[in-house]
Amino acid sequence: MTGRAGTPSDLDNVRAWWRTLGGDGFVVLPPPTRRRELQEDGHVEAAELFAARDLEDGTSYAYWHWPSHKAAFGRAGVLTGELLLHWGGDHATVAAGLGAGPDGYRVIGEGPRHAFRLDLVTRQDAEGLPDPEDPAGVRQFLDRLGTPLDPSLRPLRHRPLTDAETRWLHDRLRGPVNLHAAGQYALALEHRDALTGDETSALHELWRELYEGRLTEWAGWPALLHALLRHEHPGAWEAVAAVGGYRAAAVVADVPSERGLALVREQALAGELLAIGSWLRLRHAVREPDWVTAAAALAAELTGPDTPQGALRSLAATLSMTVTDEWRAASGVGYHESRAFTSLAGLRFAIDERLPHELRVLIAATAAERLAHVREEATRLGPAYVELTGTDAAEAHAVADRFEAARDGLLAGTGPDLTVYEGALTGVWHRYRTLDEADVRWLRERVADEGTGLQGLGFCLELLYAHGVAGPAEVDVLVPRWKKTLTKQYRTTYTEWRHPLVTLTCLALELGHPVADDLLAWWARPKPLWKNDLRLLTHLGAPDEAKADELWRFVTGRGHDTGHLMTWVLIRARLDGVHPLLVADRLVTGSELPDHALKRVLLGVADPAQPLWHYSVDDLTRPWWERAREVAEDPRLSAAARALGLAVAREHCLVRQSERVRPAPTAAEVTAARAWLDRHAGA
Repeated sequence: MTGRAGTPSDLDNVRAWWRTLGGDGFVVLPPPTRRRELQEDGHVEAAELFAARDLEDGTSYAYWHWPSHKAAFGRAGVLTGELLLHWGGDHATVAAGLGAGPDGYRVIGEGPRHAFRLDLVTRQDAEGLPDPEDPAGVRQFLDRLGTPLDPSLRPLRHRPLTDAETRWLHDRLRGPVNLHAAGQYALALEHRDALTGDETSALHELWRELYEGRLTEWAGWPALLHALLRHEHPGAWEAVAAVGGYRAAAVVADVPSERGLALVREQALAGELLAIGSWLRLRHAVREPDWVTAAAALAAELTGPDTPQGALRSLAATLSMTVTDEWRAASGVGYHESRAFTSLAGLRFAIDERLPHELRVLIAATAAERLAHVREEATRLGPAYVELTGTDAAEAHAVADRFEAARDGLLAGTGPDLTVYEGALTGVWHRYRTLDEADVRWLRERVADEGTGLQGLGFCLELLYAHGVAGPAEVDVLVPRWKKTLTKQYRTTYTEWRHPLVTLTCLALELGHPVADDLLAWWARPKPLWKNDLRLLTHLGAPDEAKADELWRFVTGRGHDTGHLMTWVLIRARLDGVHPLLVADRLVTGSELPDHALKRVLLGVADPAQPLWHYSVDDLTRPWWERAREVAEDPRLSAAARALGLAVAREHCLVRQSERVRPAPTAAEVTAARAWLDRHAGA
């Protein structure tokens, strides 16, 4: 299975087996190309396959995507790691369809919330040890040793080694050492503080010699750096300085010292935001046994004109998380159960006047989403609540009351962090289905702020434009910098807003602003190429029949849809003077467009004051659940359109996997959603 001349490679074997699969309500997608980059791409391909083969929508399927392919197969098709097999439909049907795997391999399933895994079958001796000459066996053995007892708990903890395992690992580090392989053995040992002083010194010399100037390219560096600090090796701090950055800070925080505290503090104040969590842990371990006092000390240094942007947000984000980790380590509470502690801690910190007001405001923004959870869990668990949180239910209700009384004063005139990853920002979109005066003022201030980046401008401009409150002031503040700031590529595949230059162009056209001609001239140029996928989206500004016709030709010509069908529906509705849902309904009953596109657009235009531009139905967020319900119950719509809304509601994670929904729903919300579905079971 090594791919030697005349011998089928692992990839050959897997492909041959894959071709034999299918039947009994189960199909497999072909092996991936580079275009299948995401799990969602596989689900879209499955929908297209069902349509092409006239298969039922409930057919179960399996596939793997390109990142899994690259991670699993090395040169010449050798399997160098587990191949993740993703799936859709019924888990039991997929498991039966995949079976045990091809000869010499095995398929491993860990339940409906996980992908299946395919790997080689390897041998172990009576003590569970692999043959040192079997790369796959060694890899699997080290993977088992590297699996933490609880991957969600920091710092990570691992099960103790057996005597046989300890001897086997130390034997690998005796004599001439291959540093590449030694990194895996060093990690397994140092996870248990088991690298000896002699091993540490020997590996340190090799590391410096072979990786000078590029120390972090060796996979074993975190384990060795930890061992150097733990053994107080003379070269430890030189190595810390050479590695640098937040990753070195995280290792230093695991071996607390005054010197480490000073070094990590300096990193954080210099702008290394990811080192703030390590700084907090070190301050607590070395100086301040009380977390609030430690956080207040950091906040005092992170407030001022020279403070790195986002530093206080990082501290706010890490405080509850770090305190929760300590509570879990002491109490044994699991990850999911610990959310009750985290929620209550957020409320406490937000109203703790020992912390500076600015930090409390940032904590309150997250804590507000959990207020209902605290009340619900305290009521539901009663006396058992203290076991999860260390606080009795009555005190939790009192904390919730105090937070609720302070909440509006803390959050007035604030908004989300516009620099967070797009999934987190998309997760607050539901808050802005309606805008009050404070929201409008905050959004306008962010648009006018030259520090607001493309993501922030996209978010804010879209809300102002869609709600009809954007005006000349928003265009005027962007005119001096649109060529420099807004003409950069920014992918909005997974957001509910469009590229800010699309939105600005639409707004300028609506207003008849003088800059509109300059914007249209820029869109008309052949380069940069990335904008060609977005140009037609600007037709939503001051639409006419010619623009509508051009968009329709693009849609029916099956061009790459990056919001084109949505745009056409919104334009057609404005030109016809009707609600966009009625236009979308005509497509449902009178076009041959695929169901997945119709579902997305039908729900996406349900509220024209806040269209949803995500490239597919997002079953993890509130807006798509809300729109699915509204479409399913809208008496103006055809039975076919209402059925599409109900189909989306049935598949939404709120009723299937509520823990994945962001922000997390309360149990009462989940119960109400499932009851709504039950009432519509016969629809």
